[in-house]
Amino acid sequence: MKIITIEEHFLNSTISSAIHDETEKLAPGHSDAFKADFGHTSMRPEQLTDIGAGRLADMDENNIDMQVLSYNSPATELILDSSLALKLAVQANDQLSSAVKANPTRFGGFATLPLSDPKASVAELKRCVNELGFKGVMANGTAHGRFMDEPDFEQFWKTVAELDVPVYIPPTIVNKQVRDIYYHNPDPAFAARFASAGIGWHIEAGVHVMRLIFAGVFDRYPNVQVIMGHWGELIPFYMERINTYFPATATPLKHDFEYYMRNNVYVTPSGLFNLPQLQNTISMMGADRIMYSADYPYYSLKGAREFLENAPISQEDKEKIAHGNAEKLLKII
Repeated sequence: MKIITIEEHFLNSTISSAIHDETEKLAPGHSDAFKADFGHTSMRPEQLTDIGAGRLADMDENNIDMQVLSYNSPATELILDSSLALKLAVQANDQLSSAVKANPTRFGGFATLPLSDPKASVAELKRCVNELGFKGVMANGTAHGRFMDEPDFEQFWKTVAELDVPVYIPPTIVNKQVRDIYYHNPDPAFAARFASAGIGWHIEAGVHVMRLIFAGVFDRYPNVQVIMGHWGELIPFYMERINTYFPATATPLKHDFEYYMRNNVYVTPSGLFNLPQLQNTISMMGADRIMYSADYPYYSLKGAREFLENAPISQEDKEKIAHGNAEKLLKII
């Protein structure tokens, strides 16, 4: 069975250095929050910057056929000013393009965009898709604190629809005011984990997609597809509850809330290989709306294939999740 994973990350050391101080201002303690092993990762720092031989060797060892790579940093969306964000986004995209061209059957790419400047983002998106052959966009959360349901992003969504590529919306650093109110703790590193991987950024990513639905993005552009990690950032678990309070009759939308989740949203596990979550997501959204991801290198590839192979679901559904849905959505031949 072919395995394609689509939330697999890399970092550029130049960009990481450029944003370190600004990251600490937004999220004090963030740099120290994940230094210890909290039972889920044994990542080596060099794994994040390796988009060549070392990564391929790890994929081969664990029987992963292809990774769709993305630059994992809020630098170009949340932290840096627009002019520098554009420069560094172009740099990251060119670096990724070189890696994909060197191994076109093993790597695909998601574009990094300077979303703090929606106009520049549209131009860079067109370049990444039309010239570099990227499969879509990785939009790391909000753009300078703004969700992408705001009017300034209308041309962005129009372009996404015209190019017919998906937008992956993973979590990122939450707004500092929200962080200070909801996730405060005397230990800055503890607070940073609480506000991020502990729960905070999953809630924000779920809210982000809900806002897109409620803003009518998918009514205006019904072919647009977004992707959510971590089994849908809690939403599938609460879909029945949410749908009860947001049927089409209670909103200006054309459909009930659950319609958009089943027609405009895909989810991936992001390395959370947990059977009850897989079963719940299939029950609420269907196997046609699930793709595979390991969140490498934050999570190891070890066991990724075995989890899906051994899952008590049909072989047809396994094939869809393992590669079929990604091949269709991302136009992977």
